[in-house]
Amino acid sequence: MRGGFHYRRVDKALTDGLKEIVGRDNVLIDPDRLDAYSGDESPHREIARRPEAVVRPGTTEEVAAVLRLASEERVPVVPRGGGTGLSGGCVPQLGGLVLSLERMNRVFEIDAANQTAEVEAGLTLAGFNVAVEETGFSFPPHPGDEGAMIGGLIATNAGGCRALKYGGIRQHVRGLEVVLASGDVLRLGGKLVKSSTGYNLLHLFIGSEGTLGVITRATIQLLQPLRLTRTLVIPFEDIAPAIEAVPLILRESGLPMALEFVGRDVITATEAHLRKNWPCASGTTYLLVILDAPTEDELERLSLSAAEICLGSGALDVYVADTAAKQDRILEIRSKIYEAIKADTVTILDISLPRSEIAAHVKFVRDIARRHGLWLPTFGHAGDGNVHTHIMKSRFKDGRPRPMDGPAPAGLFDEIKREIYRDGKSRGGVISGEHGIGLVKKPLLAFSLDERQVEMMRGIKKVFDPRGILNPGKVFDP
Repeated sequence: MRGGFHYRRVDKALTDGLKEIVGRDNVLIDPDRLDAYSGDESPHREIARRPEAVVRPGTTEEVAAVLRLASEERVPVVPRGGGTGLSGGCVPQLGGLVLSLERMNRVFEIDAANQTAEVEAGLTLAGFNVAVEETGFSFPPHPGDEGAMIGGLIATNAGGCRALKYGGIRQHVRGLEVVLASGDVLRLGGKLVKSSTGYNLLHLFIGSEGTLGVITRATIQLLQPLRLTRTLVIPFEDIAPAIEAVPLILRESGLPMALEFVGRDVITATEAHLRKNWPCASGTTYLLVILDAPTEDELERLSLSAAEICLGSGALDVYVADTAAKQDRILEIRSKIYEAIKADTVTILDISLPRSEIAAHVKFVRDIARRHGLWLPTFGHAGDGNVHTHIMKSRFKDGRPRPMDGPAPAGLFDEIKREIYRDGKSRGGVISGEHGIGLVKKPLLAFSLDERQVEMMRGIKKVFDPRGILNPGKVFDP
């Protein structure tokens, strides 16, 4: 018995049955090949677990047949996309099967009349963007690593820096094809913009982290091509005036495509990692403002408005990146921060707050860092309140990360994490804005949800997956 359910081990009879469904080459049992499917991009390497087998279906029908067999035999199944998640959502905690969607990467249709794309769940974000842009449309959200797959982005309700203006994944999903644990296939939504027809099962699967069904196909809303863009980097001496400028920008300068805050400490670390330079060295906190507009005149008006607001709020300067090359360099440095500091990262927090609470929350985190002599770099999405604190096993001194003076006291990192979550909760926040719960945040779900809500979620899980085979032990315990 594992996780409260009786599960069967994967044996030769089962793998033979899987090979009949998907073909011999698409059932992996060699330990060296299985290791690649044991974890995700979370810094918690200790949670990685080798699956007993990996199955790689090529069609929805094959997914359905695999799930029927797994359900009959009571074998746990963990759906997997690109493995780029940060919460252990695709870790096969109980062994069993990893069901990889990597072969299901087709673009079925770009419908110009309805501005939608119908694609398989295993298509990468990079591949999706190429296919969309070739047809003259765009998909403005950019929820993280371009190796992420569409099914995984939907299963975690991924966000990203452009969610401020264009919304996260949820706002762009119009239809889904989902295979239930029983092997039954649901087709939800479609090319519709509106529907008030019964309970909205479509949105139930978005963000369900593979615990209710396996997403195999999606209909995604597209937009017209991105307009002219410009990036502003605005340094401040402290985070408080930077965050105070945010509501003024939103009120007076329209809605930017992105509005981020980031500290000099992580920028310095990432500059060294990439051997590329950030456009300015003054200040301790930067606002990164990305604007888009249909004309140069409108873009100039928005830029001047944002610059005047920030300078009036205490900004030290305004750096304008008005060419694609300059913008790409800034965005590369911002997007590679985690890569630069990952080796020393103990855990990543993903708290979502009312944006008016960001400055006070970051001050609280900095007070904890000073009290314990730790480095807790904190940055994120100023426009939507999603704050990422990284608890580090290093310190930041003399302009660069340095090793700690000896090991941290037992339990210190866990207690710091709980302190930060308690502060976030006291400010009306929740423990995840875009990364999901998975394994990593599961023990702390009570910071955001009371037991009654969790019990209702368990009830929903039981309806869709009565034998508990789909991604068991994620989000909450059975």
